[in-house]
Amino acid sequence: MKKNELLGKSVDELKAALGDELKQQFKLRMQLSTGQLEQSHLVMQARRNIARIKTVITQKAGE
Repeated sequence: MKKNELLGKSVDELKAALGDELKQQFKLRMQLSTGQLEQSHLVMQARRNIARIKTVITQKAGE
């Protein structure tokens, strides 16, 4: 997800995207711990997406 994509969404849409991303991160962490995940960079990518979404939610709440 890019920041420009996130800025065009409403706060409710961002919260829904945050929930989806958190679920995805959980799945990736479980796969990593069981040795099923071949692309370990996806865990870090999910963490960064979560941080981006939280940042945009905070910015929109301040407006």
